[in-house]
Amino acid sequence: MDELLPLVDECGIVIGSVLRSICHDGSKPLHPVVHLHVLNEKGEILLQKRSMNKDLQPGKWDTSVGGHVDFGEKIEETLIREAREELGIKEMKPIFLRSYLFESDIEKEMVYSYQTLYEGIFEFNTEEIDEIRFWSWAEIKENLGKSVFTPNFEMEFQWLSTNNR
Repeated sequence: MDELLPLVDECGIVIGSVLRSICHDGSKPLHPVVHLHVLNEKGEILLQKRSMNKDLQPGKWDTSVGGHVDFGEKIEETLIREAREELGIKEMKPIFLRSYLFESDIEKEMVYSYQTLYEGIFEFNTEEIDEIRFWSWAEIKENLGKSVFTPNFEMEFQWLSTNNR
């Protein structure tokens, strides 16, 4: 089943709806997504290794949580839903970082980025995620530009490290 996603303008205002398949076909309708960076007490960042079955960036390490906003859903509702669906996180205190436009060869997204401190148990979705683990800032920096991470994560990491170091 093809999901119905909000179509937004560059201010994030919903101006219509669009099918998920169209969002990823190269025509680049702007649609909203959420990202959540989960940090532990040591300051390490939890990353997820995207399933090899994913249509975009399979097998690459990515933000802790990432997902599309469903049509009619609020950004905060999406964040809570995706954290629960992807990592089994039931309670958290997310902090909004920023929103920005991200464009790749095949899609264009309005990204709403958050972070949270979490020390609980993870129950990750094995259909969407192959593996999760905490990475130190040094490990991430050592692997930047080596096709280990998604381009979107690498871009976010640059300003995330500025805000958290």
